[in-house]
Amino acid sequence: MIRNALTIGFWTLGSRVLGFVRDIMIAALLGAGPAADAFFVALRLPNLFRRLFGEGAFSAAFVPAYTSRLTGEGDQAATVLAEEVGSILTTFLLALMLLGLALMPWLLDVLAPGFRAEPAKFYLAVRLSRITFPYLWLICLSALFGGILNARGRFTAAAAAPILFNLCLIGALLAQRIWGGPVAQELAYGVALAGIVQLVLLARALVRAGAAIRLRWPRLTPGARAVLRRLGPGLIGAGVTQLNLTVDTIIASLLPNGTVSVLYYADRVNQLPLGVIGVALSTTLLPALTRHFRRNEPEAARSSLNRAIEVGAVLTLPAATALAVIGLPIMRGLFDHGAFTASDAARSAGALAAYAAGLPAFVLVKLLSPGFFARGDTKTPVWIGLIAVAVNLGFNLALMHPLQQVGIALSTSIAAWVNFALLAYFLSRRGDFQIDQRLRSRTWRIVMACVAMAAILALLTAALTGTMPKLVLLTLLVASGAISFGLCGIALGAFHPRELREMLRRTPKPA
Repeated sequence: MIRNALTIGFWTLGSRVLGFVRDIMIAALLGAGPAADAFFVALRLPNLFRRLFGEGAFSAAFVPAYTSRLTGEGDQAATVLAEEVGSILTTFLLALMLLGLALMPWLLDVLAPGFRAEPAKFYLAVRLSRITFPYLWLICLSALFGGILNARGRFTAAAAAPILFNLCLIGALLAQRIWGGPVAQELAYGVALAGIVQLVLLARALVRAGAAIRLRWPRLTPGARAVLRRLGPGLIGAGVTQLNLTVDTIIASLLPNGTVSVLYYADRVNQLPLGVIGVALSTTLLPALTRHFRRNEPEAARSSLNRAIEVGAVLTLPAATALAVIGLPIMRGLFDHGAFTASDAARSAGALAAYAAGLPAFVLVKLLSPGFFARGDTKTPVWIGLIAVAVNLGFNLALMHPLQQVGIALSTSIAAWVNFALLAYFLSRRGDFQIDQRLRSRTWRIVMACVAMAAILALLTAALTGTMPKLVLLTLLVASGAISFGLCGIALGAFHPRELREMLRRTPKPA
């Protein structure tokens, strides 16, 4: 499982690095003004569906069912299930896409109600959203193809597909610099193109894997009905973080110009460890837990979950600590160029620190949710997710004016910790989660190493800010943080180099 997670992490890291290149270019050309706000709102719905389906609810509903068919009934039965689900999904999403295109102004009233006060920004957001909206249909079909590949132990193509998304947007920005045209509009066309390219890549991977599916006449068979029953509630249970970020966008639209944009840039930085660590581990954990539960191996399932949390803690806790301590140098070094101002960087840094406070919880939620989904239970995460969304909304309303964008980000982090605490409680009650001695011992050692790293980073930031170029300072701080945490972690016994060497030695090379 860890080997597969490292493979996914490799490709996800490549995607996130390209994503930073993309966002640096967007920040330089659009900054954090009205056009940027309009584009990021237009991107929110496709992004929401991408993360819900590609990284959450659809995988949680489909992968266990497909894995069970593949393990218990063979290849042909699993292929039939995929075709049945795919036909229904294709028909429903096509209808949803056409309806969304027609009703886009009213949809924007829900997603960004504050934009109505500025007609130019509102109608720009409507136009851009109509260009990007077809992406949600394409990416949901890509999630189906990716789920089939993941269930068969082929993780590379699905993990590499987001790289194409970033390349398409970078290409759109380069084309805009050559041929001109509104930056936000070119970016929106890049999003639509990315959906087509990703779908083609995954379709070819299915053919190479001998798992190609064909389009059937949509019928609600018992197998398809079981997957769809899990999918509906799973949209809330698996995607509560994304739903909370959507709530953040709604509230941010009511605040001054640029608030949507600075939250987007802060979330993008926070998503690097969340995507590389949380998504990689949860993607490989779900099929592993499904197999353990099907074979009645509860001890093996608990062990897999503990080891996934341990790896997540080693990588997530220092990342969250660093994002909170050196948030301002990060935002300045990455985005403080062109149209993105020093004031925008300071506003984004405050939001980044607030998001970082919830980063461990975001990852833990992704790791605990498969414990429910692997047993076919999507109901429990649903009502827990509803509580988390309500908590987020309540804190948003309370903190939006006194703390502005920081209050919005902090509300999301608080909701994530509530979500994690409730998931852990109910998973423990049914006996599927129990912290073992190794995880308990390692966690406090990791925390102590993070404290030491934070002190070193704070001292270096105070001493070196203003003495060297922003990007050089950021590079130095990142390197110092990684080295200091690594040395302190080894000294405290938080992890052992030989364990990492063994994992890497067993990890297949990315294809």
